Amino acid sequence: MPAPPSTASTATLVADHLSIDRNGRRVLTDVSVTVGPDSCIGVVGPNGVGKSTLLGVLAGRLVPDGGRVRLSPPTASVGLLDQEHRPVADETVRAMLTRRLGISEAEAELQAAAAGLATGDRRAGDRYVVALERLSALSGGDFDARVESILTELGAPEVLDRPTAALSGGQAAKVALAAIGLARFDLTLLDEPTNDLDFAGLAHLEAFVGQRPGGMVVVSHDRDFLDRTITSVLELDEHDRTGRLFGGGWSAYLEERVVARQHAEEAHDLYRSRRADLAARARRERQWATTGVSREKRQAPDNDKAQRDFRVNRTEKLAGRARRTERALEALEPVDKPWQGWDLRYTIDQAPRAGAVVVRLTGAVVERGDFSLGPIDLEIAWADRVALTGANGTGKSSLVAAIVGQLALAAGQRWVGPSVVVGQLGQARSGGPWSVAERLVGQTGMTTSEARSLLAKFGLGADQVGRPAATLSPGERTRAELAAFQATGVNFLVLDEPTNHLDLPAIEQLESALAGFGGTVLLVSHDRRLLDTVELTRTIELGRPSGH
Repeated sequence: MPAPPSTASTATLVADHLSIDRNGRRVLTDVSVTVGPDSCIGVVGPNGVGKSTLLGVLAGRLVPDGGRVRLSPPTASVGLLDQEHRPVADETVRAMLTRRLGISEAEAELQAAAAGLATGDRRAGDRYVVALERLSALSGGDFDARVESILTELGAPEVLDRPTAALSGGQAAKVALAAIGLARFDLTLLDEPTNDLDFAGLAHLEAFVGQRPGGMVVVSHDRDFLDRTITSVLELDEHDRTGRLFGGGWSAYLEERVVARQHAEEAHDLYRSRRADLAARARRERQWATTGVSREKRQAPDNDKAQRDFRVNRTEKLAGRARRTERALEALEPVDKPWQGWDLRYTIDQAPRAGAVVVRLTGAVVERGDFSLGPIDLEIAWADRVALTGANGTGKSSLVAAIVGQLALAAGQRWVGPSVVVGQLGQARSGGPWSVAERLVGQTGMTTSEARSLLAKFGLGADQVGRPAATLSPGERTRAELAAFQATGVNFLVLDEPTNHLDLPAIEQLESALAGFGGTVLLVSHDRRLLDTVELTRTIELGRPSGH
């Protein structure tokens, strides 16, 4: 593994009271966070709550509508490594890495400063010194050697001068991981770094994070990764769009969040009880005072002045007490009820049972381009719960495509039971020109109103369900596909990396739904917590084919 920089960063980033609006919609409200040189902060919250937006602001890519970001020292480097899904045309892996790691920008600044020196620009000297120091810090003068070393260690040395558009999914994941390992920013921001990584890649990622030279902010839904790496949690609230920092790591955050909610509910219950008591007392005292005045007016006057004065004084005291109680009621500090977000409680509707054997492969050979897998003999029986694991590039997704009939076998036979109804959640989850509501109507025969109502239960509101699916985030498209599983009956559930792009509440509910599903399950995942939680009948691990 390439050695980390010899000196640790001392840079600190302070974000004060950040607010962001997009198209009249509040994304973030009054969010503050400090990222010190020893920080490793995990940012969590439901999909669409503004996690990636926050990283963009911290990185300087986005300008907040309110608040400010301060960096000390001002010359410190802040790097955001997000999930790039659209390769730049004709850009090689080497060029992409120098761009993403800030090296090409620093080289361009150094060249511009040198040109200024040649023309006699008096300020160019200072610019040249700063640019040279920045380039040295980012590249270390040994970038080429480090990039070759790390790609070799990750098992992909051959990709360095290939176009990024020509990379396989597994190669692209290794290159993204290499960018994290090569980064020499003073402060590093990672957006969903665990997506598409296999177990070996996750181990490398955790090692890179552990040897980081400075502060780090991570957006991730991988619970095991968060548990092993972060020192604190910034939770973004989907209701009021604020942020709250929890110290002590992932496990401490889970415990403190439960306690904080209990305290908030108790405070709200006490407020309601106190308010109800004061309101009842105010009504009672006002009624007594009013009754006393009315009685005095109805009763015939008498000549006992002392008695009359006593009754009037008592009535005035009751009225004064009522006014004091009403003022106490008005002065009572409101305590809002803890907000409960959308409650994803769903099941996967089960079609009637299939036969004893769901699918059988005999001597099956799967080919994609120059990749070949097999021959394979495989039988999946009714109610089997099979995990398919293996390193990236071993052919898991290709085998899944062959099992469900999306990829024709190059040799061998495939047999599927006549009553098998497949429900498949693939990795791509690509959109299209149709809206998610239109697609659900076409899949299920529901009315548009019924489809919108079901999608709302999956956190997809009126704004999302009417838009083309291609414009939704991967997490939103995943929720739409899960909604279809609830609406249609399936008895063979095929899930390929289902937790990619899902937020934590949705992952937990997916686990709950799988626990209640009585059919057959084929699960491809590198989510260690998911594999530990789901009850499996067996695990099939694919090795790397010969010649690879």
